[in-house]
This record gives sequence, C-alpha cells and structure tokens, in this order.
Amino acid sequence: MAPLVRIGTRRSKLALTQSGMMQRAIGRALGVAEADIAEAVPLVEIVTTGDRVQDRRLMEIGGKALFTKEIEEALLDGRVDVAVHSMKDVPADQPPGLCIAAVPPREDARDAFVSETFASFADLPFGACLGTASLRRQAQALAQRPDLQIEMLRGNVDTRLRKLAEGEFDAILLAVSGLNRLGLEGVIRERLSLDEFLPAPGQGALALQTRADDRSAAWVAALNDPATALAVAAERGAMTALEGSCRTAIGAHAGIAGGRLRLTTEMLAPDGSARWRRAGETSDVGAPDAMDQARELGLRLGAEVHAAAGDQRVDP
Repeated sequence: MAPLVRIGTRRSKLALTQSGMMQRAIGRALGVAEADIAEAVPLVEIVTTGDRVQDRRLMEIGGKALFTKEIEEALLDGRVDVAVHSMKDVPADQPPGLCIAAVPPREDARDAFVSETFASFADLPFGACLGTASLRRQAQALAQRPDLQIEMLRGNVDTRLRKLAEGEFDAILLAVSGLNRLGLEGVIRERLSLDEFLPAPGQGALALQTRADDRSAAWVAALNDPATALAVAAERGAMTALEGSCRTAIGAHAGIAGGRLRLTTEMLAPDGSARWRRAGETSDVGAPDAMDQARELGLRLGAEVHAAAGDQRVDP
C-alpha cells in the first residue's frame, strides 16, 4: 500500500508514543483497516538539534524551535505530510507555507512533582535540590521556596527519572501529560496546582502541523477538538504578546466554563522574586469569531502583563 499520510516525528519515546496515537487516529479517519494503518500512515523518524544537544539549556543553543526545525524542513520539502509536536514546543510564529491544522483533545495540563523520598513539593526540606530545565518551573518554584537549589535537568523522560533514582536530585518537575501518555502516572507524587504552577502555553496539547495547502484535508477536521483549539489560541496569543521563549518565565492556561473562555497568564522574574498576572474571559465561545476573540484576549492580557513586568529575559 502506498502511504496516504506520512507523519514526521522526533525519536524520543514520548514523541513516538504521541505520534503513534495520531497515526491510529488519522488512519481511522481515512477509513484504513487497523492492520494496514502502520503502512498507510507511516512514522518518519527525524532527529532534531534539540534532541542531539542535551548538556545545555535550550536558551543557550537557540530555543525550543530546535525541536521543530528539522521536521518543518521535511514538511516543506515534501518528505512528510504532517508533523506531530507537543504544542508547548511550537514557536508562536509559523514558517511561511506551514500551519497548525488541527489540535486534538488535550491531556492534563498540570506539572507533576516526582520524588523518590518526598510526597509533595511542600515536603521538600530546606535547600533541597530540584531538577528542571524550564525557566518557568524554576521561577515558580523559587517564588514559593527561594531556599531551593535548582539544577538543570534535560533529556528524555526515562533519562530524567533515572537521574532522580540515582540520587542526583531530591525531586524533579515534569509534565503530567507526558507521564500519562507513557503509562508512567504511577511515579507522580503530586499534581501541582494550576494556580501556583501555571503551565506553559499549550502544555498538555498536541499540534498537528501541515503545509498550508493541506489544512482542509478531510482527516484534519476529524482530529481537531474545537474546545482545545480555542483554549490554545488564547494561550498562544498571550505567549506572542509576552515574547514567550526559553529565555522568559511565562505561563498561560485557558479553560471553558459557562459558555465563556477564561484565560490566566503571567510572567515571573527568573529568580522568582516577582510575578505579574492577569486574567480575563471572552463573551461567547459559540460566536462565529470565537477563535479571533480567544487570540485577542491572549494578546491583550499578555500585553498588560508585559507592560507591568518589563523585560525579564535571561541572557543565554
């Protein structure tokens, strides 16, 4: 069988798990028999710069776009037809000719506290060593516990858990969504509060990126979840206004209740010594221009936070 849709994916276990989920969903949307999906919708593994360089913070080597650049080049060259990304890794601006065509239903957006010894973040002793490569998580942790020693922790999920087990850290912070998708929810000691640990924009969501000309393909609409897409549009609007990157500690999370979309977004000083937050909501998630309203809300609240916080970027 000739491939119908080729999926570009990173080689990490989490990326392959997420792409495998989308592979099956795309195959079913195309009406492919289960036994033929792997052949009709093949995974094309691509090693990104972000995967190759594991000993430095992303801000030192070019930012989170290093997890998407090589896959986007494959899309533009016609070597793959769709890319599956973790939404929080997707930069605010799309390269010319590409688009985020669909946003599937979201997983749990919260951060996970993982430790061999301690049951919760609050239980960490004075001066404990906390592992994370995220400037946001670092700032949010220090905002509550300035005594903590934050150490850089990069690598795939298995690598991070191994380093924790070997005693390099007292605890580490990971995304609940990734652990759930990998079947590792059992390692989570605490699901951290959305208030104290406001997630990264798009955390827990996936992005299906295609060439702009392919965004109207029949299978695309079948995989898109309007509620998740609306929330992510608001969060990414805030990210755009806040110039969100690996050099800024920002969070944003939106949810729908009572027919309205409510967004909270913030920026923190990298050392956690200050945080600036705004929240607001749209009028009607059923309106024809709901996506525009969501993005505009994000842009407005993000601009308000940015005006209050000023430049909080960290130099590489």
